[in-house]
Amino acid sequence: MTLRVARDGAGAGAAPASAGAGEPEYVALAGVTKTYRRDGRETHALDAIDLSIRAGEFLAIVGPSGCGKSTLLRIVAGLHLGTSGETRVAGRIVDRPQTDLGIVFQSPVLLAWRTAIDNVLVQVELRGHDPRAYRDRAQKLLEQVGLGDFADRFPHELSGGMRQRVAIARALIHDAPLLLMDEPFGALDALTREQMRLDLEALWLATRKTVLFITHSIDEAVLLADRVVVMSPRPGRVERVFTPGLPRPRGLEARRAREFVDTTEAITDIFLARGVLHGAGRAGGAT
Repeated sequence: MTLRVARDGAGAGAAPASAGAGEPEYVALAGVTKTYRRDGRETHALDAIDLSIRAGEFLAIVGPSGCGKSTLLRIVAGLHLGTSGETRVAGRIVDRPQTDLGIVFQSPVLLAWRTAIDNVLVQVELRGHDPRAYRDRAQKLLEQVGLGDFADRFPHELSGGMRQRVAIARALIHDAPLLLMDEPFGALDALTREQMRLDLEALWLATRKTVLFITHSIDEAVLLADRVVVMSPRPGRVERVFTPGLPRPRGLEARRAREFVDTTEAITDIFLARGVLHGAGRAGGAT
């Protein structure tokens, strides 16, 4: 699909960390901190995180290793609890693992003895539902992620990108409104990663899930997200939030758009100033 680049778009403007006035907040974090204690030592992972995600928004978080990106995602999921502050999803305080969401991690973690479609149905069985009632939906999801002809293949018969597509379909099987993605493309080669990025955007445009996407890649964050949250080195804080303003869908031509170049350069400059990146030149695709 050919992208028409809008030269008078919003560009690399800074944006608030909270949802706009009058727009419903689906995820809201207020003053969230996280401190780990081990062997008498404290590690401050997150500090005073104030952030919200609108219903149906695709929000990406980019930052250096160890800045607490994944910790923040796990707090939203209820897998970890913040040391202080408050986290709400759909208006409810998160104080335990959440069930009305899907999660995709960097490793797909598929069961080797189950076919692709049966791996998608694992979550159905774990919740005590009859997988036969969800089989048609599982097949449709596999078709949406480009694996309609591979439903009966086992994980060892699938490439890394294909296995991650199965994991995405599995996360969507319950049609949960919230999708959390923790560096889902981090282990893929560059070409597969780019194709997965294109396919994920198409899937999101079709479903309009609320998405929290964690990545090390500046390019990936800018190309996928409605807003990009830039986090500081540990302890992780919200350094700045950008609204790239790129028109959708964002095909391969989007990399040449002024909005993409301006936003990636602005984020790169932040990491250069913070000492996360070193060197004289910019690297918009730095990871």
